Amino acid sequence: MTDERLEKARAIINEVDADMARLFEKRMEAAALVAAYKQDHHLPILDAKREEENIARNSALIADETLRPYYEHFLRDVMKVSRMYQQRLMEEKE
Repeated sequence: MTDERLEKARAIINEVDADMARLFEKRMEAAALVAAYKQDHHLPILDAKREEENIARNSALIADETLRPYYEHFLRDVMKVSRMYQQRLMEEKE
């Protein structure tokens, strides 16, 4: 890869990372709302069925089958982080 091609690729990654940061904050804001609901209704943080449905629905959006398992792994990690955040929020309200 030439220096110019490498720099272009890195610029794309930087742009996508910035978009993902904004979307991450938006997702975590929604996770906070979910945590409040779960706490109010005495529901567990983990809803395994919902997570599996979410993974199936969203991984179907990935056209490249080679990338699909990596995206599923990515989603599982995001959901794990979301559960960790929800746990922290719920513990703070106790």
